[in-house]
Amino acid sequence: MKLMHPHMLWLLLLIVPLTIWYIKRGVKGHPGLRIPSSAPYASLGHSWKEWLLHGSFALRMAALACLAVILARPQDETSWSQTQTEGIDIVITLDISTTMLARDLQPDRLNAAKKVAVDFVHARHNDNVGLVTFAGEAFTNVPLTNDMGAVATEAKRIQLGLIEDGTAIGDGVATAVNRLKNSQAKSKVIILLTDGSNNAGILSPLSAAKIAAEKGIKIYAIGVGTTGEALVPVAMDVDGTFVYDYRPVEMDEATLRQMASQTGGKYYRATDEHALQNVFDEIDQLEKTKLNVSEFHQSEDVYLPWAFALLALLLLDVVLRYTVLRTIP
Repeated sequence: MKLMHPHMLWLLLLIVPLTIWYIKRGVKGHPGLRIPSSAPYASLGHSWKEWLLHGSFALRMAALACLAVILARPQDETSWSQTQTEGIDIVITLDISTTMLARDLQPDRLNAAKKVAVDFVHARHNDNVGLVTFAGEAFTNVPLTNDMGAVATEAKRIQLGLIEDGTAIGDGVATAVNRLKNSQAKSKVIILLTDGSNNAGILSPLSAAKIAAEKGIKIYAIGVGTTGEALVPVAMDVDGTFVYDYRPVEMDEATLRQMASQTGGKYYRATDEHALQNVFDEIDQLEKTKLNVSEFHQSEDVYLPWAFALLALLLLDVVLRYTVLRTIP
């Protein structure tokens, strides 16, 4: 514990002159009666209330001491601590191409995927999680971190139009591999959420998957969307909103399945939010790695016990003076 204002402890010195003044004042400071002689009362001895009067003064001095400590502002000292935990390194790689606005999932594929991703992130307590988005090119939104609040906040902010349109699955996976390649975790995972087939970027999906396999990274590929036809954006209206129409769902499931198989992961077709839970249950079964985690502890005020003690002492003094120590006048 440390004191923010240690000079306030000088107030404790006031107890010395106040005690001297109290002793010198003696009984003169208390109400009394004038009588011709005290001889008839000499054999009665001293009442316990007489001694209790000194206790009342002691209570006030103790209250003054508590006040001095409160003004000195005691705090728990800031420190670092090292703890060990077990976890997985995960990079969520999310497709943000225009087709992710298709409304076969509610309210659309992108927002359904974002919601499940945010819920998943909030459930991670010991893992490192990163976030990559891709359309015509790939972008790292959040590097690997154990700050789940930061990842969830960034995931909620994701919108279409931030990068060039298209579906560069290979570049998205390659960017995620870059985030994981230096990881020391036993289990390194890419969760790939996409609704289409590769039509942009520099690297092919299978080439990116090969690099991931060489780095010991598993890909869990999720095909987002129903089968058959879906209500998808087909044009832009004059007011800047999308025009929707039903179109056949085109998804390169063969490539996604091969990418997952090549890295030791799995492929899932997610026709609704609940289907995504299978992926997360699978990840929870992976071998976890012991990690050293540094935690920063900030200073916190700890004056409340002293404040409660001060209040209790003053209340006790008031109760005594208006009950057993009450005098007339």
